[in-house]
Amino acid sequence: MRTIASINEKIQRGNVVVYTTEAFKALAQEQGIQAAAQAVDVVVTGTFEPMESSGAIMNLGHTDPPIKLLECYLDGVPAYAGFGAVDLYLGASQPALAGRGGEGTDGEEAREHGGGHVIADLIAGRSVHLQATGHSTDCYPRASLETTITRDTINQFYLFNPRCLYQNFIVGVNGGDRPLATYLGPLQPRLGNAVYANPGALSPLLNDPDLQAVGIGTRIFLGGGVGYIAWEGTQHFPLQRRLPNRTPIGPAATVALIGDAKTMQAQWVRGCYFKGYGPSLMLGVAVPIPLLNEQVAAHCAVQDADIVAPVMDFSIPRRVRPTFGLVSYAQLKSGAITIEGQTVRTAPLASINLARQVQVELKQWIEAGRFELSDPVAPLPSDRAFLPQDSYGS
Repeated sequence: MRTIASINEKIQRGNVVVYTTEAFKALAQEQGIQAAAQAVDVVVTGTFEPMESSGAIMNLGHTDPPIKLLECYLDGVPAYAGFGAVDLYLGASQPALAGRGGEGTDGEEAREHGGGHVIADLIAGRSVHLQATGHSTDCYPRASLETTITRDTINQFYLFNPRCLYQNFIVGVNGGDRPLATYLGPLQPRLGNAVYANPGALSPLLNDPDLQAVGIGTRIFLGGGVGYIAWEGTQHFPLQRRLPNRTPIGPAATVALIGDAKTMQAQWVRGCYFKGYGPSLMLGVAVPIPLLNEQVAAHCAVQDADIVAPVMDFSIPRRVRPTFGLVSYAQLKSGAITIEGQTVRTAPLASINLARQVQVELKQWIEAGRFELSDPVAPLPSDRAFLPQDSYGS
């Protein structure tokens, strides 16, 4: 039906037809897949959720005399300095160490402050305290550095996120007798609540389950700026079991994302903290799905009632946890599910409201001619298995 080039021509002419996911699904239900596919050029998917496998690469610029960084702390948060003299990688889930200087890094505040907060502060234009020691050499004689930096006083500052946009995930519950602090937030004992991480039918990769329309090099909306799918994500598992509609029944494909943090917006990049677990980063991501053919359109028409996730019991501290079966996202979004005859209230970890807003934002960019689509330079792999460490020593 279409090509990326023909869609970009319509963007340039100002007559491209762009729908958000929910609007397209409603159109497909009303008019049928064929008519909806003919009427719409692009479906914008998106989410706003914690993405802890995120981080920022930055180059500080050389000092006089020069320094080769050995250890570095940004507002008390350790940054990795093992490559290049003044290059750093700051992980979003890295917690601050108490007593390392900078605002909010002592006592209880240190445990609640992490790399995600530092990244968000820099994107918002705030100053960050830097404390570093050097590995003294003949060409890098300086032994220490203490200063403040902002996004405007450093050279490169870009996000590189090894794992984002999980294609489906799990639902967490707690069948034990005490509260649990988890990466899904607090789970109350005796099935007191259930938390689901994925926004379901809004989620980018659930609208392209076989990765036909996106791939390496796909241009996306990342944190309020332009980003790209850089590679398959870590724990990419496209071989997950799937329903007849091709949506997976649990965690499946993932992508690695990259984008210029200097162009991002504070409203779409926010540091967060999970009590008893650690810091993370809330990130807004929108992915345009070009309706290249009717099959892609049919996948974009999938409903929450037709996507399921496994309910896992976190009270069992094992890699493979017991499951209470599968529930649909329609059930999850209703506010309650039933587990072994018990009604359990549900809550999303992702912000459904902000997921909708991030889609509208990219839709407006495309309609205004500010964002064109890109052809993938290579497909994402479809044959990756998931390898545990169970058989590699004790």
